[in-house]
Amino acid sequence: MSVNRRTALRGTAAAFVLPPSLWSTQAQAQNLVESLKIVTGFAAGGTSDTVCRRAADGLRGVYAKSTLVENKTGAGGQIAIQSMKQSPADGSVLLQTPASMLTIYPHIYRKLQYDPVKDLVPVSTACLFEFGFAVGLLVPAAVKSMPEFLAWAKANPEHATFGSPAAGSTPHFTAEMLSRAGGANLRHAPYRGTQPAVLDLIGGQIAGVSGPIGDFMPHLPAGKIRLLGVSGSKRSRFVPEVPTFVEQGLKDVVTDEWFAFYLPAGTPPDVAARLNAAVRTVLAKPEVVEALAAMGLEAKASSAAELADMQKRDTAHWAPIVKAVGFTAD
Repeated sequence: MSVNRRTALRGTAAAFVLPPSLWSTQAQAQNLVESLKIVTGFAAGGTSDTVCRRAADGLRGVYAKSTLVENKTGAGGQIAIQSMKQSPADGSVLLQTPASMLTIYPHIYRKLQYDPVKDLVPVSTACLFEFGFAVGLLVPAAVKSMPEFLAWAKANPEHATFGSPAAGSTPHFTAEMLSRAGGANLRHAPYRGTQPAVLDLIGGQIAGVSGPIGDFMPHLPAGKIRLLGVSGSKRSRFVPEVPTFVEQGLKDVVTDEWFAFYLPAGTPPDVAARLNAAVRTVLAKPEVVEALAAMGLEAKASSAAELADMQKRDTAHWAPIVKAVGFTAD
Protein backbone atom coordinates (compact mmCIF):
# COMPACT_ATOMS: atom_id res chain seq x y z
CA MET A 1 0.00 0.00 0.00
CA SER A 2 1.34 3.47 -0.85
CA VAL A 3 0.57 6.68 1.01
CA ASN A 4 -2.08 8.68 -0.87
CA ARG A 5 -1.26 11.96 -2.59
CA ARG A 6 -2.89 14.19 0.03
CA THR A 7 -0.88 12.61 2.84
CA ALA A 8 2.32 12.87 0.84
CA LEU A 9 1.81 16.60 0.31
CA ARG A 10 1.51 17.34 4.01
CA GLY A 11 5.24 17.13 4.51
CA THR A 12 7.52 15.49 7.01
CA ALA A 13 5.81 16.80 10.12
CA ALA A 14 2.54 15.11 9.29
CA ALA A 15 4.24 11.75 9.15
CA PHE A 16 4.10 11.58 12.92
CA VAL A 17 0.31 11.28 12.85
CA LEU A 18 0.07 8.48 10.30
CA PRO A 19 -2.07 5.54 11.48
CA PRO A 20 -0.07 2.57 12.86
CA SER A 21 -1.22 0.42 9.94
CA LEU A 22 0.45 2.78 7.48
CA TRP A 23 3.58 2.92 9.58
CA SER A 24 3.87 -0.88 9.48
CA THR A 25 3.15 -0.97 5.77
CA GLN A 26 5.79 1.63 5.04
CA ALA A 27 8.29 -0.18 7.23
CA GLN A 28 7.55 -3.45 5.46
CA ALA A 29 8.09 -1.83 2.04
CA GLN A 30 11.42 -0.43 3.18
CA ASN A 31 12.51 -3.84 4.46
CA LEU A 32 11.67 -5.79 1.30
CA VAL A 33 14.47 -7.90 -0.12
CA GLU A 34 15.43 -6.55 -3.54
CA SER A 35 15.07 -9.92 -5.28
CA LEU A 36 14.20 -13.46 -4.15
CA LYS A 37 15.15 -16.54 -6.17
CA ILE A 38 13.31 -19.78 -5.35
CA VAL A 39 15.24 -22.87 -6.46
CA THR A 40 13.71 -26.27 -7.21
CA GLY A 41 15.46 -29.41 -8.42
CA PHE A 42 12.65 -30.46 -10.75
CA ALA A 43 11.29 -29.53 -14.15
CA ALA A 44 8.67 -26.91 -14.93
CA GLY A 45 5.06 -28.05 -14.97
CA GLY A 46 5.22 -30.52 -12.06
CA THR A 47 4.01 -30.22 -8.49
CA SER A 48 7.31 -28.95 -7.08
CA ASP A 49 7.51 -26.24 -9.74
CA THR A 50 3.87 -25.28 -9.14
CA VAL A 51 4.50 -24.78 -5.42
CA CYS A 52 7.52 -22.59 -6.20
CA ARG A 53 5.63 -20.41 -8.65
CA ARG A 54 2.69 -19.93 -6.29
CA ALA A 55 5.12 -19.03 -3.50
CA ALA A 56 6.98 -16.62 -5.80
CA ASP A 57 3.75 -14.85 -6.73
CA GLY A 58 2.67 -14.61 -3.10
CA LEU A 59 6.01 -13.42 -1.73
CA ARG A 60 6.35 -10.65 -4.29
CA GLY A 61 5.58 -7.39 -2.53
CA VAL A 62 5.32 -9.17 0.82
CA TYR A 63 8.91 -10.31 1.31
CA ALA A 64 10.74 -9.24 -1.86
CA LYS A 65 10.33 -6.58 -4.52
CA SER A 66 10.81 -9.14 -7.29
CA THR A 67 10.79 -12.94 -7.35
CA LEU A 68 11.76 -15.67 -9.80
CA VAL A 69 11.89 -19.46 -9.93
CA GLU A 70 14.96 -21.38 -11.09
CA ASN A 71 14.65 -25.05 -12.11
CA LYS A 72 18.05 -26.60 -11.35
CA THR A 73 17.30 -30.14 -12.50
CA GLY A 74 19.63 -33.13 -12.32
CA ALA A 75 20.97 -35.78 -9.96
CA GLY A 76 17.53 -36.45 -8.57
CA GLY A 77 17.17 -33.02 -6.98
CA GLN A 78 20.69 -32.95 -5.54
CA ILE A 79 22.04 -30.19 -7.78
CA ALA A 80 19.49 -27.70 -6.47
CA ILE A 81 20.40 -28.51 -2.86
CA GLN A 82 24.13 -28.40 -3.59
CA SER A 83 23.71 -24.94 -5.08
CA MET A 84 22.62 -23.64 -1.70
CA LYS A 85 26.13 -24.13 -0.35
CA GLN A 86 27.35 -21.39 -2.70
CA SER A 87 24.29 -19.15 -2.34
CA PRO A 88 24.36 -15.96 -0.26
CA ALA A 89 23.01 -16.44 3.26
CA ASP A 90 21.07 -13.19 3.22
CA GLY A 91 17.52 -14.37 2.49
CA SER A 92 17.74 -13.74 -1.25
CA VAL A 93 17.85 -17.44 -2.28
CA LEU A 94 15.28 -19.97 -1.07
CA LEU A 95 15.29 -23.72 -1.72
CA GLN A 96 12.08 -25.69 -2.15
CA THR A 97 12.61 -29.45 -2.05
CA PRO A 98 10.73 -32.69 -1.49
CA ALA A 99 11.63 -34.54 1.70
CA SER A 100 13.23 -37.47 -0.15
CA MET A 101 16.45 -35.62 -0.88
CA LEU A 102 16.92 -34.94 2.84
CA THR A 103 15.43 -38.02 4.52
CA ILE A 104 16.06 -40.94 2.11
CA TYR A 105 19.20 -39.94 0.21
CA PRO A 106 21.41 -40.14 3.32
CA HIS A 107 20.57 -43.87 3.43
CA ILE A 108 21.26 -44.65 -0.23
CA TYR A 109 24.30 -42.48 -1.03
CA ARG A 110 27.56 -43.22 0.73
CA LYS A 111 28.71 -39.67 0.11
CA LEU A 112 26.31 -36.83 -0.58
CA GLN A 113 27.66 -33.50 -1.74
CA TYR A 114 25.63 -31.75 0.95
CA ASP A 115 24.71 -32.30 4.60
CA PRO A 116 20.89 -32.28 4.94
CA VAL A 117 21.15 -30.76 8.43
CA LYS A 118 24.32 -28.65 8.53
CA ASP A 119 24.02 -27.03 5.10
CA LEU A 120 20.39 -25.89 5.36
CA VAL A 121 18.28 -23.68 7.62
CA PRO A 122 14.65 -24.87 7.94
CA VAL A 123 12.00 -22.25 7.17
CA SER A 124 8.60 -23.95 6.79
CA THR A 125 6.80 -26.83 5.19
CA ALA A 126 4.92 -25.93 2.01
CA CYS A 127 2.46 -28.78 1.54
CA LEU A 128 1.67 -32.43 2.21
CA PHE A 129 0.80 -35.00 -0.45
CA GLU A 130 0.51 -38.68 -1.32
CA PHE A 131 1.48 -40.80 -4.31
CA GLY A 132 -0.24 -42.76 -7.00
CA PHE A 133 0.74 -45.40 -9.53
CA ALA A 134 -0.53 -44.85 -13.07
CA VAL A 135 -0.33 -46.91 -16.25
CA GLY A 136 -0.65 -45.89 -19.88
CA LEU A 137 -1.24 -47.21 -23.38
CA LEU A 138 1.45 -49.89 -23.09
CA VAL A 139 -0.69 -51.73 -20.52
CA PRO A 140 -3.89 -53.46 -21.72
CA ALA A 141 -7.15 -51.70 -20.85
CA ALA A 142 -8.26 -54.84 -19.04
CA VAL A 143 -5.73 -54.07 -16.30
CA LYS A 144 -7.74 -51.98 -13.83
CA SER A 145 -6.10 -52.58 -10.43
CA MET A 146 -2.66 -52.67 -8.90
CA PRO A 147 -2.68 -56.46 -8.34
CA GLU A 148 -3.70 -56.93 -11.98
CA PHE A 149 -0.84 -54.71 -13.11
CA LEU A 150 1.67 -56.64 -11.00
CA ALA A 151 0.38 -59.90 -12.49
CA TRP A 152 0.70 -58.42 -15.99
CA ALA A 153 4.26 -57.25 -15.16
CA LYS A 154 5.24 -60.77 -14.12
CA ALA A 155 3.85 -62.15 -17.36
CA ASN A 156 5.48 -59.42 -19.47
CA PRO A 157 8.85 -58.69 -17.82
CA GLU A 158 10.24 -57.08 -20.98
CA HIS A 159 7.70 -54.25 -20.58
CA ALA A 160 7.66 -54.03 -16.79
CA THR A 161 9.33 -50.62 -16.45
CA PHE A 162 8.15 -47.75 -14.29
CA GLY A 163 9.29 -44.15 -14.07
CA SER A 164 9.68 -41.93 -11.03
CA PRO A 165 10.86 -38.33 -10.49
CA ALA A 166 14.25 -39.46 -9.13
CA ALA A 167 16.21 -42.54 -8.11
CA GLY A 168 15.91 -42.90 -4.35
CA SER A 169 12.85 -40.64 -4.09
CA THR A 170 9.78 -41.60 -2.07
CA PRO A 171 7.77 -42.49 -5.21
CA HIS A 172 10.65 -44.70 -6.35
CA PHE A 173 10.58 -46.58 -3.05
CA THR A 174 6.78 -46.72 -3.10
CA ALA A 175 6.93 -48.59 -6.41
CA GLU A 176 9.73 -50.85 -5.12
CA MET A 177 7.51 -51.72 -2.15
CA LEU A 178 4.64 -52.50 -4.54
CA SER A 179 6.95 -54.66 -6.64
CA ARG A 180 8.07 -56.67 -3.62
CA ALA A 181 4.55 -56.98 -2.22
CA GLY A 182 3.25 -58.33 -5.53
CA GLY A 183 6.20 -60.61 -6.29
CA ALA A 184 6.96 -58.73 -9.51
CA ASN A 185 10.29 -57.45 -10.80
CA LEU A 186 9.61 -53.89 -11.92
CA ARG A 187 12.53 -52.09 -13.54
CA HIS A 188 13.08 -48.48 -12.55
CA ALA A 189 13.67 -45.58 -14.95
CA PRO A 190 14.53 -42.34 -13.11
CA TYR A 191 13.49 -39.01 -14.63
CA ARG A 192 14.11 -35.33 -13.87
CA GLY A 193 10.70 -34.88 -12.31
CA THR A 194 7.39 -36.69 -12.71
CA GLN A 195 6.06 -34.74 -15.70
CA PRO A 196 8.74 -36.00 -18.16
CA ALA A 197 7.92 -39.53 -17.00
CA VAL A 198 4.19 -38.96 -17.49
CA LEU A 199 4.83 -37.76 -21.05
CA ASP A 200 6.64 -41.03 -21.80
CA LEU A 201 3.79 -42.90 -20.13
CA ILE A 202 1.27 -41.22 -22.41
CA GLY A 203 3.50 -41.98 -25.39
CA GLY A 204 3.72 -45.67 -24.54
CA GLN A 205 7.47 -45.70 -23.82
CA ILE A 206 7.04 -47.02 -20.27
CA ALA A 207 4.35 -49.10 -18.58
CA GLY A 208 3.84 -47.14 -15.36
CA VAL A 209 4.79 -44.11 -13.31
CA SER A 210 4.97 -43.66 -9.56
CA GLY A 211 4.61 -40.03 -8.53
CA PRO A 212 2.60 -37.41 -6.63
CA ILE A 213 -1.13 -37.71 -7.25
CA GLY A 214 -1.23 -34.13 -8.49
CA ASP A 215 1.11 -34.87 -11.37
CA PHE A 216 -1.44 -37.31 -12.79
CA MET A 217 -4.62 -35.31 -12.19
CA PRO A 218 -4.41 -33.03 -15.28
CA HIS A 219 -4.05 -36.07 -17.55
CA LEU A 220 -6.84 -38.27 -16.15
CA PRO A 221 -9.84 -36.71 -17.94
CA ALA A 222 -8.39 -37.51 -21.39
CA GLY A 223 -8.23 -41.20 -20.48
CA LYS A 224 -4.69 -41.71 -21.78
CA ILE A 225 -3.46 -42.78 -18.36
CA ARG A 226 -5.20 -44.73 -15.61
CA LEU A 227 -4.52 -44.24 -11.90
CA LEU A 228 -4.57 -47.71 -10.32
CA GLY A 229 -4.00 -46.87 -6.67
CA VAL A 230 -2.92 -44.29 -4.11
CA SER A 231 -0.45 -44.57 -1.26
CA GLY A 232 -2.34 -43.00 1.65
CA SER A 233 -3.81 -44.83 4.62
CA LYS A 234 -7.22 -43.72 3.29
CA ARG A 235 -8.52 -42.58 -0.08
CA SER A 236 -7.42 -39.20 -1.32
CA ARG A 237 -10.05 -36.45 -1.40
CA PHE A 238 -8.56 -35.41 -4.74
CA VAL A 239 -9.28 -38.76 -6.47
CA PRO A 240 -11.81 -40.44 -4.15
CA GLU A 241 -12.75 -43.03 -6.78
CA VAL A 242 -9.24 -44.54 -6.70
CA PRO A 243 -8.64 -47.22 -4.02
CA THR A 244 -5.59 -47.24 -1.77
CA PHE A 245 -2.93 -49.90 -2.17
CA VAL A 246 -3.97 -51.20 1.25
CA GLU A 247 -7.54 -51.69 0.02
CA GLN A 248 -6.13 -53.78 -2.82
CA GLY A 249 -4.36 -56.18 -0.49
CA LEU A 250 -0.94 -54.47 -0.50
CA LYS A 251 -1.20 -53.73 3.21
CA ASP A 252 2.30 -52.46 3.93
CA VAL A 253 2.46 -49.90 1.12
CA VAL A 254 1.54 -46.62 2.82
CA THR A 255 3.67 -43.55 2.01
CA ASP A 256 3.37 -39.78 1.89
CA GLU A 257 5.70 -36.81 1.71
CA TRP A 258 6.07 -33.06 2.11
CA PHE A 259 7.66 -30.17 0.26
CA ALA A 260 9.49 -27.59 2.35
CA PHE A 261 11.46 -24.36 2.16
CA TYR A 262 15.06 -23.97 3.32
CA LEU A 263 17.69 -21.22 3.39
CA PRO A 264 21.48 -21.63 3.15
CA ALA A 265 23.42 -22.35 6.32
CA GLY A 266 24.53 -19.19 8.08
CA THR A 267 21.36 -17.22 7.34
CA PRO A 268 20.63 -14.96 10.35
CA PRO A 269 17.72 -16.18 12.52
CA ASP A 270 15.79 -12.92 12.11
CA VAL A 271 15.88 -13.32 8.30
CA ALA A 272 14.62 -16.91 8.54
CA ALA A 273 11.87 -15.76 10.94
CA ARG A 274 10.75 -13.01 8.54
CA LEU A 275 10.59 -15.47 5.66
CA ASN A 276 8.68 -17.98 7.79
CA ALA A 277 6.07 -15.33 8.59
CA ALA A 278 5.80 -14.38 4.91
CA VAL A 279 5.43 -18.02 3.81
CA ARG A 280 2.70 -18.57 6.41
CA THR A 281 0.82 -15.57 5.05
CA VAL A 282 1.04 -16.85 1.48
CA LEU A 283 0.02 -20.43 2.28
CA ALA A 284 -3.04 -19.20 4.21
CA LYS A 285 -4.49 -17.37 1.20
CA PRO A 286 -7.63 -19.13 -0.16
CA GLU A 287 -6.49 -18.74 -3.76
CA VAL A 288 -3.17 -20.45 -2.96
CA VAL A 289 -4.87 -23.25 -1.03
CA GLU A 290 -7.23 -23.82 -3.98
CA ALA A 291 -4.45 -23.69 -6.57
CA LEU A 292 -2.38 -26.28 -4.71
CA ALA A 293 -5.45 -28.45 -4.17
CA ALA A 294 -5.94 -28.49 -7.95
CA MET A 295 -2.56 -30.26 -8.06
CA GLY A 296 -3.41 -32.72 -5.28
CA LEU A 297 -1.44 -30.81 -2.63
CA GLU A 298 -2.54 -29.84 0.88
CA ALA A 299 -1.13 -26.40 1.70
CA LYS A 300 0.58 -26.65 5.09
CA ALA A 301 2.91 -24.18 6.77
CA SER A 302 4.92 -24.95 9.91
CA SER A 303 7.41 -23.44 12.28
CA ALA A 304 11.10 -23.97 11.60
CA ALA A 305 11.32 -26.24 14.65
CA GLU A 306 8.41 -28.37 13.46
CA LEU A 307 10.05 -28.80 10.07
CA ALA A 308 13.36 -29.80 11.67
CA ASP A 309 11.55 -32.39 13.80
CA MET A 310 9.71 -33.81 10.75
CA GLN A 311 12.98 -34.13 8.87
CA LYS A 312 14.65 -35.94 11.77
CA ARG A 313 11.69 -38.28 12.31
CA ASP A 314 11.31 -39.18 8.63
CA THR A 315 15.04 -39.80 8.23
CA ALA A 316 14.81 -42.41 10.98
CA HIS A 317 11.58 -43.84 9.53
CA TRP A 318 13.11 -44.58 6.12
CA ALA A 319 16.28 -46.28 7.37
CA PRO A 320 14.80 -49.80 7.85
CA ILE A 321 12.68 -49.53 4.68
CA VAL A 322 15.70 -48.68 2.53
CA LYS A 323 17.64 -51.54 4.10
CA ALA A 324 14.80 -53.99 3.44
CA VAL A 325 14.48 -52.95 -0.21
CA GLY A 326 18.24 -53.13 -0.62
CA PHE A 327 18.57 -50.21 -3.04
CA THR A 328 21.73 -48.10 -3.12
CA ALA A 329 22.54 -45.36 -5.60
CA ASP A 330 26.33 -45.81 -5.50
